[in-house]
Amino acid sequence: MKKVFSLVLILIMVTSALIGCGSKNNGKTETQSNETTDGNTVQENNTAENTAGENGTADTKVEEITLNIGYMPNYASLCSVVAGMKKGYFTEQGINVNLVEFADGPTIISAMESGSIDIGYIGPGAHKLAIQGKADIIAISHYGNADAVIGNADKGVSSIEDLAGKTIAMASGTTSETILNLTLKKAGLTRDDVKIMDMDASAIVTAMLSGSVDAAATWSPNTFTIKKELGDKAVELANNKTYISEFPSICSWVANPSYVEKNADIVLRFTKGLLKAMDYRADNNAEEIAGWVAEQTALDKASVMDQIYDGDWINTTDVVKSIEDGTMEAYYKAQQQNFIDSGDIKEEVNVSDYVLFQNMLDAAK
Repeated sequence: MKKVFSLVLILIMVTSALIGCGSKNNGKTETQSNETTDGNTVQENNTAENTAGENGTADTKVEEITLNIGYMPNYASLCSVVAGMKKGYFTEQGINVNLVEFADGPTIISAMESGSIDIGYIGPGAHKLAIQGKADIIAISHYGNADAVIGNADKGVSSIEDLAGKTIAMASGTTSETILNLTLKKAGLTRDDVKIMDMDASAIVTAMLSGSVDAAATWSPNTFTIKKELGDKAVELANNKTYISEFPSICSWVANPSYVEKNADIVLRFTKGLLKAMDYRADNNAEEIAGWVAEQTALDKASVMDQIYDGDWINTTDVVKSIEDGTMEAYYKAQQQNFIDSGDIKEEVNVSDYVLFQNMLDAAK
């Protein structure tokens, strides 16, 4: 009987032990699940801490900085940067944007040389300064169509051939000057065959409306103002698209080379915010963005809406694809060749010396 009792007791103890083990395994699985999640979190935190140890700051926390950004008062120049500001894309990168208005790209590049501007937007014409080493192109903006050569029919200019012997207003160093040079060449003329009046961008409209010049090479919104005020008298003789194969009208965001060298991380962060803004710009949000541009420039929204066709608005996917297939480099090279042909640039420069393709690719990640 004792043996039977002992056997029963042993069976009870073994069963209890097995049940206990089963309960502990379930508990351990739940705890292990929690520990795995916590463990991963700890590992991620350790990674951030390690990164902080290597770089001096944690990846999750970027230094907040204010950048002075140079722009021109038109849709093409502002559409991406104001979208980035309004949508918070620059804030995500720890960047506060302070916008500073300029009349043209060369003036923006000069301001960057003096240190008053950190990053700026330039039209195609000012790219010759980048080729000369005065600016690095940190990101492409778009392919532009904002420039035009406009004649005054009342002054006898209704065709490009009519420009012979006429007085033409322009601003040197701008894209519109390049378009004018190409237009004269197409007409079989040189600058010696016309009278060039080099003036500030703001004075070109006044000169055209007053009749003190016969034609003008300028850009929006000046082009729209001239057409609106002169009506049928204003004849558009040529624009960027007229010479797309000869002179790709690339518009870009630039910074001084020394600034880029010292602030590569800030440049990358700005470019990340910019690319997100370009995606928003290209995604059927032109009317909303035009309203923001109108606020910034004190122009009426209708006038700004007239400018939404001033460019081929590309997005991040377009940027990456055109870099990887070589299209972007080919366009910048063609642009440079045009400057060489016109005598503005004396010798060829490697495009990658002044166009930061890798910065754009890194920002797109």
